[in-house]
Amino acid sequence: MRWWPEPTAGEIVWCHFPDNIHPKPKPRAGLIVSTKADDAGVIFVSVAYGTSQKTDRLYGGEFRIAKSEHPAAYTSAGLSYDTKFDLKNVLELPFNDAYFSVPPHAPHGQTPKLGTLHPSMVRMAATAFAAASK
Repeated sequence: MRWWPEPTAGEIVWCHFPDNIHPKPKPRAGLIVSTKADDAGVIFVSVAYGTSQKTDRLYGGEFRIAKSEHPAAYTSAGLSYDTKFDLKNVLELPFNDAYFSVPPHAPHGQTPKLGTLHPSMVRMAATAFAAASK
């Protein structure tokens, strides 16, 4: 099992988000919400589900990074498609190769990192997080 170096909150990563159907579902963008290490130094991350499906429809707890609306944020995130993140759908996962992998084109070397949440998106993400927490 390969363990990745600890990411920081706000990084967008290539995640095999568990779906209870497939042992290793298709990878997708995920937003790191928080990180922690257990007593043994094992890194766990809370990651929000990302999807490029139905990005024209946002529900409470979701925010979108779209190329046409936020070109700088889209570039910073390292996305290939308009993507929405669901802060109501956050899982805590070990930061290892069972759940994370190196994305195609490996923009940040041999790590799962796609990019970073642009500062211009922080307010939208915070609003979505507040809605998800209700």
